[in-house]
Amino acid sequence: MQDNFLLRDLDGDGVLRLTLNDVKRRNALSEAMLGELRAVFAEAGDNPAVRVIILAANGPAFCAGHDLKEMTAGRSAPDRGRAYFTKVMAMCSGVMQAVVNCPKPVIAEVTGIATAAGCQLVASCDLAVAAETAQFSTPGVHIGLFCSTPMVALSRNVGNKHAMEMLLTGEMIPAARAAEIGLVNRVVTTDALREATHEVARKIASKSSMTLATGKRAFYAQREMPLSEAYDYASSVMVENMLARDAEEGIGAFIEKRAPQWQEQ
Repeated sequence: MQDNFLLRDLDGDGVLRLTLNDVKRRNALSEAMLGELRAVFAEAGDNPAVRVIILAANGPAFCAGHDLKEMTAGRSAPDRGRAYFTKVMAMCSGVMQAVVNCPKPVIAEVTGIATAAGCQLVASCDLAVAAETAQFSTPGVHIGLFCSTPMVALSRNVGNKHAMEMLLTGEMIPAARAAEIGLVNRVVTTDALREATHEVARKIASKSSMTLATGKRAFYAQREMPLSEAYDYASSVMVENMLARDAEEGIGAFIEKRAPQWQEQ
């Protein structure tokens, strides 16, 4: 694999643009790609200069999922690949959770196809903006392999019947349909995609990073709780948030009709 299979560019607004660049392998989630993604999300989460992350891709595929040639090679082991498959699935699940657990908002910028674990990657991001040419699918059933791990992220983004339709048929859906069912936030022309994604990123980057991290963490935590427990948890988060310096500054700035000066605390 070429050394620059994951490109990084941090602009002056604090927007980190990550670009999958293993075009020959359709940006497949090889072991190397998974390892690099896990590392970069950990680094970005700890870097105060990074305020928002955009995950984009070069080539006709955003991400084609797991590297099936690499996976097939793993079958040569005496256990027919059990240990290797277990390792790769754990790596992939770790990356998806790293996206969710990263304190910085993550926006997928999708052109081309996002299939199987590639679709899972889009679903794992906090937001997604797609070009009108983008397509999505969980096609495992075509090759006798149900997309069980992509199902986790997909089912947390779209309704049950929409998720099951994608999982059971394996059919490709266009960007417009992906927006209808909630897999992506919006669809724009290919020419407008980069600027549209960066416009959203810049708006988010202008907010307090402390506030965004608090809210992102709380969002994913509360949605797994029963209603009363979720309200108790969210109320406690609000109390701590109200006591933060940035909430005090933001409310004061609103009352005084001026721009807030974030202290990130």
